[in-house]
Amino acid sequence: MTRSASTTFSVYRRPLFILIILLAFGLRVYQSGAYGLYLDEKYTLIISQGIAMEGANQKDVFFTPGKVYFTPEEFWKPKTLADFVEANVRGDIGNSPVYYALLWLWMQVFGLSDFAIRLLSVVFSTAVVGLVYTFVRRHLKSENLALGCALLAAIEPFFVAYSHMARNYSFSFFLTLLATHLFLLLCEPYSPDNQHIARQNANRTGLFAAYGLLITLSVLSHYLTVTVFLCHGLYLLFFARAGQLWGRLAVVYGLAFVPVVLWFVYGGGRYTFQTLAYQAQLYREAALHPEANSQYGLVLPATLGNVVKRALPIGADLFMMTNGLGVESMGYRNLLLAVGLGVVIAGLIRRYGRSPSTTVPIGAAIAVPVLLAAGYGLYTTPSLQLIVAAMVPTFVYLLYRGLKVNRFDAPGSLLFFLGMLALIPTLFLIVMSVKNGHTYGITQRYSGFSFPYAIIFVALMGREALALPVAFRASVLAVLVLQLGFIGLLLLRIYQDRDPKYTYFARPRVENPYFTSAQRIKQQYAQGDTVLYPSHLMVAHDAVERTHSPFSIEDAQLTNLYLPKDARYPQRLDTTQTDRIILVKGNGQRITIVDFKGRTFRY
Repeated sequence: MTRSASTTFSVYRRPLFILIILLAFGLRVYQSGAYGLYLDEKYTLIISQGIAMEGANQKDVFFTPGKVYFTPEEFWKPKTLADFVEANVRGDIGNSPVYYALLWLWMQVFGLSDFAIRLLSVVFSTAVVGLVYTFVRRHLKSENLALGCALLAAIEPFFVAYSHMARNYSFSFFLTLLATHLFLLLCEPYSPDNQHIARQNANRTGLFAAYGLLITLSVLSHYLTVTVFLCHGLYLLFFARAGQLWGRLAVVYGLAFVPVVLWFVYGGGRYTFQTLAYQAQLYREAALHPEANSQYGLVLPATLGNVVKRALPIGADLFMMTNGLGVESMGYRNLLLAVGLGVVIAGLIRRYGRSPSTTVPIGAAIAVPVLLAAGYGLYTTPSLQLIVAAMVPTFVYLLYRGLKVNRFDAPGSLLFFLGMLALIPTLFLIVMSVKNGHTYGITQRYSGFSFPYAIIFVALMGREALALPVAFRASVLAVLVLQLGFIGLLLLRIYQDRDPKYTYFARPRVENPYFTSAQRIKQQYAQGDTVLYPSHLMVAHDAVERTHSPFSIEDAQLTNLYLPKDARYPQRLDTTQTDRIILVKGNGQRITIVDFKGRTFRY
């Protein structure tokens, strides 16, 4: 880039960054409150209020002998710290106490609407985009690469989808990326690649303290964030063997894990690993006897074939240019054929595309689009995604070339570290799957901490594509534009709530039926009326699930969350039916407030 071009770019850097942040926020906030809460979000909401699902800490409200009726005022009686801990243990195995505390504070300001509780995820997911820019600009020292990475993070479907969920994921992604940023700042003076940095700059007590705080907050926001700090430890072992740094970080890690250990040994977290062990056994049985455990979805024994089958789509979706290239949608034969053609294409590009000024033989230039199109006569199920699949070997080659050429002179240790961060969280899930004997835990959200670093590699690949000779560049960029089209269609399905991979639903949800029910009750209630809630028999699988009654109070609890805290509407359970919330008027008239139709509207 010339000095003139560099100056021009610098002038537009800030507006471009602001536009990317606005785009990220817009993509995340759009439709974020449109669809009802799904099961995990219901638990998020109720835990954050210090209430145990099914009323383990509300015995006086729902289960006092001889007491038939309850009111919203009783439901909303003040909660103690012990209530919050018990709600966390019973609702989320003692995981994520920091997130629930933060969400509680957030809701004191913004309320309990679906939009409000998801807005916290929107904010942190948008902040991740800004932090990706800061991270790349600081550590890879490239302004245009930083903007490219921020743009990719802004449109990443995984980030958009999980910003629509009132769960801890976006929060933990932000914390771990910020922790990694601070970690690299702390290690920088001690790296063999940065001997030129003055050691006096290493004495930054505030940074060490902030890093320690982020470790604590991260692990107490999701226990699987430890996979990120495992990568930090490996980096120290391989690339930062400085006694002074190790000594300081040993103190930081020791202090950071004191509250973590206290929570997991003496607090609500003491049930986390007990429950995980129980779940491992439960899902192992579900994998071995699927006919008797269909309620757990598709759980397979952890054979090599099953693990690979579950892990490959996770790996493909981690990188935007391969998102959606799954065996199930295209078939083994078609994918193998596409990749075979792609190897030939990659070979041509490697041979004749070493620099932008290289003159590409006309035959090689024509061969690339011809090979991309050739498969259409051979694929059993022609699909435009197979054209993208045929370009995957070229993507891999371009990434390899980008890492090898290293146009921005990044330390090799940093690139290796980014590779660990991109891959180890998923590899950890695979190892745990094999250990536990089932594939249930191989899921994208549990390794979502990897996405910021995977995005960097995608941007590096894109940068190399722009450095190809024009004859090849046109074909590669055309395929990348095609893949961006598929990403756009995926975002559309996310907004329509019909992409099971990201939203968990193929049929769109309606607006929150519990919020709707509460509004109808408030509008139609008159003195002398009674509200009846459906209730079904439950089966408790362990002590955590066991409560004071075999009849469910879930519908009553979730509706009362949206009723006025001082209301005295008489309410009771109706154990004779399982689907309808009914308002019984003083004259005996029965008005159906909502009909859940079994599981249809209980998401």
